Amino acid sequence: MAAQNLFDELKAALTTFKDFLHNNLATIKPAIQALKSVVPQISDLINKLIDLMGKLKTEINNLNPGAVPGLDKVSQFTTGITNLLTTAKNLLPNEAASIDDVLAVTNVVSSLPSLDAVKAEVIALIDAIVADLNQLK
Repeated sequence: MAAQNLFDELKAALTTFKDFLHNNLATIKPAIQALKSVVPQISDLINKLIDLMGKLKTEINNLNPGAVPGLDKVSQFTTGITNLLTTAKNLLPNEAASIDDVLAVTNVVSSLPSLDAVKAEVIALIDAIVADLNQLK
């Protein structure tokens, strides 16, 4: 079974978080305000999360799979690597961590061709999350 596309997974995770945050903002905001007096680091948490969302958006914007000639063949290559390593992982249990490191890279590379299809949606989700997080400050 092929791994789900990394960017689809990111989109799904962002959507779930955005929906939760947006739907519960009226409840979360007063709780955050009350927590600030007890746990002042809550402001740092929100600011760091906003910063990370900005960095994620920048990285997504910087990815341009259309500029990579032969990307479809590289994706086929990484699919082969994924299948091989997934099978080898059972035979080489002591190398599981190394195999997982390589699989993480192949997952990103094999997901790139579909990035253009979800790029705008991912960026819009990040923007919506940041807007809601800014309301919590």
